[in-house]
Amino acid sequence: MPATACCSLKILILKPSSLGDVVQALPVLRLLKRHRPESEIYWWIDAALAPLLEGDPDLAGVVRFERRRWASPRHWPDVLRHVHWLRAQQFDWVIDLQSLLRTGAFAWLANGGLLVGLDEAREGARGFYDIVVRRPSFHTHAVDWYLAVLRALGVPAQGDFEWLPPRPAVARAIRQRWAADGARWIALQPGARWANKRWPAAHFAELTRRLVAEFPDVRVAILGGADDEALGAQIAAVAPERCLNLAGQTSLPELVEWLRLTRVLVTNDSGPMHIAAALGTPLVALFGPTEPRRTGPYGRLDAVLQQPLPCVPCMKPRCHWPQPMECLTALGPDRVFERVRRLLAAG
Repeated sequence: MPATACCSLKILILKPSSLGDVVQALPVLRLLKRHRPESEIYWWIDAALAPLLEGDPDLAGVVRFERRRWASPRHWPDVLRHVHWLRAQQFDWVIDLQSLLRTGAFAWLANGGLLVGLDEAREGARGFYDIVVRRPSFHTHAVDWYLAVLRALGVPAQGDFEWLPPRPAVARAIRQRWAADGARWIALQPGARWANKRWPAAHFAELTRRLVAEFPDVRVAILGGADDEALGAQIAAVAPERCLNLAGQTSLPELVEWLRLTRVLVTNDSGPMHIAAALGTPLVALFGPTEPRRTGPYGRLDAVLQQPLPCVPCMKPRCHWPQPMECLTALGPDRVFERVRRLLAAG
């Protein structure tokens, strides 16, 4: 049974990846801390994403999951020490929001008082849980599914909170490093985990050309990881004096603060899309094979553009349609430009 409101709680949340999934899970942390302010909450996260949460005011600690390092047998003693540390914490609640075999096993090995997880129906992880939280429907948004865990624990799943608290020092640093003041910034996110979730680079380039021609005070920041650097360079080549290719150049806290100062983000279905939605940044979300009601920008479905093809959404990482990638190639730059222009005028 969930602990009573009078008792102090020690809580472990497991949500190691990906960037968008971690951002979508943050309301669980915020509302736990709001309604149980005496609680000590720890977050188990992939080491590559840990900077997103380090120093978070609602966390007592960030527990790094060294996935790549621990894959080698010579580092398995580190895994054993990690498990011993988890068990020594004597967590009251362990909440697995990833619900894969790996996270379910670590959650179970933590030996907390109560283990809660999602009925993801993948890899048998639900066999580890004391309480299994089912997704109400296929179209239930991921954020609402995560929040259902709170209701299962007797914690209110509503209340005001700041999704991603500002980091003023980081914001000042990016303004100094990249001379970010004095322009209206349009950010582009041309990368995505699946190749068939990527709006064509040529479309992003044409959109950039239209934007810099129409708006003399607009500059374009191209976001992404190191793998997107060449993609960013291709787009920036349209107007190099007005574009800033940030792919592979920013830390996660810097990415958040860039999106906080951005006037409009044009993005594929990606982690930065979820950050922008959490911040309230105006955005245009370009969807192809995935279902925006399920994993789109939370509370911002009006920002989604998606072609009504018979195959959409296929939910597959590879396109099998006779006209490959038509769900995104047919979404023309003119349509996206008009949406951006309206957002700029409204802001």
